[in-house]
Amino acid sequence: MDSAVLITAFFTLFVIIDPIGLAPIFASLTQGMSAQERRKIALHACGIAFAILSVFAFFGETVLGVIGISMPAFRIAGGCLLFLTALDMLFERRTKRRENQAEGAEAEHEDDEDPSVFPLAIPLIAGPGSIATVILLAGQTPGLHNTVLILAIALVVLALNFGAFLLAGPFEKAVGKTGITVTTRLFGMILAALAVQFILDGLRDFGFVSG
Repeated sequence: MDSAVLITAFFTLFVIIDPIGLAPIFASLTQGMSAQERRKIALHACGIAFAILSVFAFFGETVLGVIGISMPAFRIAGGCLLFLTALDMLFERRTKRRENQAEGAEAEHEDDEDPSVFPLAIPLIAGPGSIATVILLAGQTPGLHNTVLILAIALVVLALNFGAFLLAGPFEKAVGKTGITVTTRLFGMILAALAVQFILDGLRDFGFVSG
């Protein structure tokens, strides 16, 4: 696999999963817990998310084929989805939606203080955006070896996400709300460009645009 593809895969997954944006939400969901409890929840959430992304990386294209959706069509649809996510990041709608999901989970699980499966693993980490991304990346570079490389990159991103969860409290205090907002909008711009590239790749596969 070309190194440029690996770098693109890393940045796409990093921006979509957004460890920096999730850190304050994790801090809110685990407020009052000990460091050991937070570590356990963070590890559980990242582990479940990786399992979900692995299933879609290996079998996502097969499922699409069964229901009659071609990879070029999915690239265009996935690119549109990522572009909408980028717009949400640029206008801060994504953060507000995630906070609402987190608040809803807290209300539903007042007696169950483990938010690792919902909302952390699903849908905050392994949500529609990240699932679509691993299917797109795996379909863009077919083969078992390349799929394993994509998952290795996903594992690196999730490891960074795990680290961000553990440093959630100090990090939020260090950069403040303004720092997180600026970073999120910068990532939104990068994601918008990557989304357009996915759409162009799909159109090129259909023969609508030249390479």
